[in-house]
Amino acid sequence: MSREIDVLVLGGAGVDTIVHVPRLPLPYADSYMIEQGIRTRAGQTGDFVALGLAALGLRVHHLDLLGDDPEGDLVRALHEEKGIALTAIPQPAGTKRAVNLVGPDGRRLSLYDVSRSHPDDRFPETTVRTLAEASRHVHVAITQPAAHTLPLLRAAGATLSTDLHDWDGENPYHEPFAYEADVVFLSTTALPNPERTMRRITERGRAEVVVATAGAKGAYLLTDDELTHIPPAAPPAPVVDTNGAGDAFAAAFLYGWLNRETPERAALYGTIAGAHACTVPSTETESISREELLKAGARQD
Repeated sequence: MSREIDVLVLGGAGVDTIVHVPRLPLPYADSYMIEQGIRTRAGQTGDFVALGLAALGLRVHHLDLLGDDPEGDLVRALHEEKGIALTAIPQPAGTKRAVNLVGPDGRRLSLYDVSRSHPDDRFPETTVRTLAEASRHVHVAITQPAAHTLPLLRAAGATLSTDLHDWDGENPYHEPFAYEADVVFLSTTALPNPERTMRRITERGRAEVVVATAGAKGAYLLTDDELTHIPPAAPPAPVVDTNGAGDAFAAAFLYGWLNRETPERAALYGTIAGAHACTVPSTETESISREELLKAGARQD
């Protein structure tokens, strides 16, 4: 069977409005003057993973629901600009959107507009099957429509990955994603015991690799029943924004994993790409290139 797509990214398309605030948490006030401006740009988790993978030379296709609205036009224009194939299923409720409050230290607080989805939202099975059967790998965003595709994706024969983001290890919504994926990413942010949650994912699911990102502390890699700490990479420039760092990590890890690098090497690539993303303002969509990634990785040898 021909696999002309390296990675199908399922879900996670949308727009963010970026607001740079003087501090987080933001104290109550009647108003704030935002000196750096308020910007709306295309790019949520699926978009950023797709951009990161494409910048590393992989053949990427992105599938999601998009509205016939200005926000959807921004997403379409971004994919066209970056040369990433996009299949957009009409979404009557409109394109997903969020507001990101960004503090001076680069930390962010994200506000998600969940009114742009409906419990009955579905991806057309024929479309999903056709694209999945043409793909080596599928990266699944934890959106409600994507949850219904997991059995179909598994039957298509592609390997799967997902990012559980700030899962607390308890919310049952995340469990189907966690237990069906071959590679699972998540953040340590809300986990009281990251190792326990990581091991539960491998014990109850099919994951051969679980990676928990820990920001400036690096990441933790669980594979072959062994937990390894991956040190953080030094950012190549001052940190300005952590938005998209986890997506950059996932893209670079998958680049290494799909190229049959060791999980440790793939995780190293992830830390390098994540550190690079922290130096890029959230109003921009610049991903690390393959040349930059490999050069930085060679310096670690």
